[in-house]
Amino acid sequence: MFDGKLQVYSEIGALKKVMLHRPGMEIENLTPDLMNRLLFDDIPYLRVAQEEHDAFAEVFRTCGVEVVYLEALMADVLRDEAVKGTFIDEFIAEAGIVSPYRIAMVKAYYEAFDDPDALVKALMAGIRREGIKFGLTHSLADLIETQYPFVIDPMPNLYFTRDPYAVIGNGVSLNKMRTLTRRRETIFAKYIFKHHPAVKQHQVPLWYDREDPYAIEGGDELILSEKVIAIGVSQRTDAAAIDLIAKRIFNAGQSFETILAFDIPKMRAFMHLDTVFTMVDYDTFTIHPEIEGPLTVYSIQRGDPGEYIIEKEHMELEAILMKYLQLDKVKLIRCGGKPGIDAGREQWNDGSNTLAIAPGEVIVYARNHVTNRLLESEGIKLHVIQSSELSRGRGGPRCMSMPLYRDQL
Repeated sequence: MFDGKLQVYSEIGALKKVMLHRPGMEIENLTPDLMNRLLFDDIPYLRVAQEEHDAFAEVFRTCGVEVVYLEALMADVLRDEAVKGTFIDEFIAEAGIVSPYRIAMVKAYYEAFDDPDALVKALMAGIRREGIKFGLTHSLADLIETQYPFVIDPMPNLYFTRDPYAVIGNGVSLNKMRTLTRRRETIFAKYIFKHHPAVKQHQVPLWYDREDPYAIEGGDELILSEKVIAIGVSQRTDAAAIDLIAKRIFNAGQSFETILAFDIPKMRAFMHLDTVFTMVDYDTFTIHPEIEGPLTVYSIQRGDPGEYIIEKEHMELEAILMKYLQLDKVKLIRCGGKPGIDAGREQWNDGSNTLAIAPGEVIVYARNHVTNRLLESEGIKLHVIQSSELSRGRGGPRCMSMPLYRDQL
C-alpha cells in the first residue's frame, strides 16, 4: 500500500519501493513515420513487451520490493472530480492543439470517462484521428490538423519512469524534459506529488520544477552516497539546471555536500549519464569504456548559506570516484569488456544501465551476456530479465524504474 514516504540517499541501498509504468496502448500508436518525432528507433511488440515488463516487476516483488504503478497513482488522483477537471484542462493545453473547436471536442471526449483507470490509459495512449468525429469547420487550422494521424500524440516513452522526475533524499526533482514529446510526461508526477492522498500527508520539497527554464532529466541524476550526487551535463541536461538544483538542495540543509557535474559527450549513445555509468556496489561501477577519461568534472561544494564553491577538475573517472567517495580503490566493469564490437553492441542495448536493488545485487538484460559474465566474475548477484522488446526503446533496467524508498546505508 503506497504510503507516500520518499527516501533515496544512494544508488545501492536496499530498495523497498519502486514506481513503474506497464507499457500500454501508447506503444501500439507508434508508426515508422513517427518514430523520430517520438524518440524511438524501432517499434516494440506490445504483448511481448508487457510480458517482459511483468517479469521485471516480479523480480522486485520476489525480492521484497513494493511495486507501485504510475497509472494507478494517477488514477487515484483523478477520482477527485475537481482535480480531474483541472488536470484535463492542463493536459490539453500542453498537447499543442490550436483550434478552440478541437479543444472543446477533446475535453468532452476525456470528460466522458467515468473510470479513472480507463481515463489515464486513454491520456497516455493519445487520440487517433478517427477517435473523435469532428464536424465541418471553416478553420484553416482545423483543416490542416486533420492531415495528421493523431489528435493528441501518444506517450510511448512513459515506461522509462526514471526521467520525468527523481527522488533525491526526501525531496523530488520534478524535471523539465528536453524534448516537447516527453515534456508532457511530467504533468503526471506534478499531480501525484500535489494531490495524491498518500503524498499530501508529507511535505515533499521540490529541488526542481517543471516550470523552471532549463532542461534536466532523471537519467542524468545519480545519488552516489548520502553526501555526493552526480549529475550529467548531457544531451538532455543543461548546466544551468544543475546550478538551480545545487542551490536548493544545499539551502535545504540536506546531508548532501557535493554535486559532481560530469560533462559528457552530447550524443545519443551518451544520452544520459546512467547510459554510460551506474553504481552496483559500494566500490563497483559499470561503465561504457569511452567514459573512463580523462573527464571534465565540476565539483560543486556547499559553502556558506546561500553560496557554493565550484572547482573544475580534469581526471580519470577512477580517481574522481576514489576522491569524492573516500575509497581506497574502485572497480570499473566495462560494458562489453573493452572498446570494440562487444562494447558497441551491448552499449546499444544498455549494458551499462543496471539497477541495484541492494549492494552487489542488480537487475540486467539477458542480451548483454558479455557484460553480465564480467559482473558475475566480480561477485555481483544478477537478476536477469528478457528484453527483446523493451530494449527497442533504448533504455535499461535503471531507465525503467523510479526508486521511491531505499534503506540508508
